Amino acid sequence: MSSKIRTRRRLMGAGLGTLMSSALLNIGCWGKTKKENNPWKCVYELNESRQLVAGSEKELASAIGRGADLRIRTEFKNNEHIDTSSNNPELIQEVAEFAGTYLVDQRWVAAIMTLRQPISLPNGFGPRASMSFFLYNQNGQQAIARPFLDGQKPTNKPGPSDVEDHSEMPKLHQLDSWDKGTNAPSRNFIYDFDLFRFFVRDDWQEVLSHDAEGKILSGSQETLGQKVADGKEVKIAIKNLCSDLDDDSNEVISHEVFVKTGSCYYYTKQKLFIAGTHPLVRVKAAVPVQYKTQAWDFGWLMARTDGFVARLLLNPYTLKFERSEGHYSIRWFVR
Repeated sequence: MSSKIRTRRRLMGAGLGTLMSSALLNIGCWGKTKKENNPWKCVYELNESRQLVAGSEKELASAIGRGADLRIRTEFKNNEHIDTSSNNPELIQEVAEFAGTYLVDQRWVAAIMTLRQPISLPNGFGPRASMSFFLYNQNGQQAIARPFLDGQKPTNKPGPSDVEDHSEMPKLHQLDSWDKGTNAPSRNFIYDFDLFRFFVRDDWQEVLSHDAEGKILSGSQETLGQKVADGKEVKIAIKNLCSDLDDDSNEVISHEVFVKTGSCYYYTKQKLFIAGTHPLVRVKAAVPVQYKTQAWDFGWLMARTDGFVARLLLNPYTLKFERSEGHYSIRWFVR
């Protein structure tokens, strides 16, 4: 056999190997979700270095902009992330619901676990009752805010804190630390998960859009009311909900916050639709979205189709409710 033929076959083998690797990546992101009429589709995937290996940022942002629900799968080793003193290297797969989604500047996706209590694997819950408001950005940068619920007195005032030593967990890279010793510590970080896989359920239908004064831009209240009367659920996208959290820069970055609603009410003569939301977390809009001292809170909203929004927000440092209101542009989705 001539050397030219052998070289050609080697090149063909390398080419097939590259194609196979690419195909396997795509199967990893999309293949399994097509079976059994699974409504969840993987549209975006990062590797351990947070490099794009499948899907696209545009596809992810477009889906979130249509109101899509989001779940993110990550993978990690037990003795690298859960118990670093263990010799058990078992792979653990985590898939988490991110019920609060953000679309910043019409191009950047961030999402928050809004209902999570801290889990201490594999035995139970964390040592202190709290919420674990984990925040993930589309580039893999992460954060956590942890409002404690056990009533212990704070030992410090809000402000910058020392970054902790994580030498025993080399895949964890802490970027900063805020409000340690208060009732609401937070930090921004990157953990090098083996993968980040973003799944969306993209089956919401936008039926109404109006400005902050209730002027209809598309759709109608009647359609929204009828869809809900037929049993459909509702999600809303509120524009610039977090603008009052901006710091001294006074720069407001355009953003939408997406949240599901629970109880809904339609005034049939007034053509007025009202909905109470699920709990949500508000964070200052940025690219990437990050926690900082006194730049986040959480609570509930009551939204109306005339643009009025009542806010019942919990101050995470005092755990006292604060009432406020405003007018916002809102898009309404049904499913």
